[in-house]
Amino acid sequence: MTQTTWKPHAQHGELNSKERDHLPESAFAFPKQRKEPMTDASHVRNALARFDQVDAVSDVERDAAFENIKAAAKHFGVEMTEMNWRELGKKPHTKNHSHK
Repeated sequence: MTQTTWKPHAQHGELNSKERDHLPESAFAFPKQRKEPMTDASHVRNALARFDQVDAVSDVERDAAFENIKAAAKHFGVEMTEMNWRELGKKPHTKNHSHK
């Protein structure tokens, strides 16, 4: 089983490029590529929505990224129904409370 590398980070809200550059790898769904930072619930929902748009990553990296997203979602209280990353992009997923 793939282990998560994600850890909570104090930075919240919109990230400018300088702030994003200073985030540790552990704040990203895809740490090696530094893709999809997850510093709050909104960023977790974005990582889910954009998961299938991340290019040049292996299935093993997607497995790890999905575990990272699950850990961040649990931490920030984001509801997920997907059991693995292959379910993403096939149907609407987590409820997005930011667009009411």
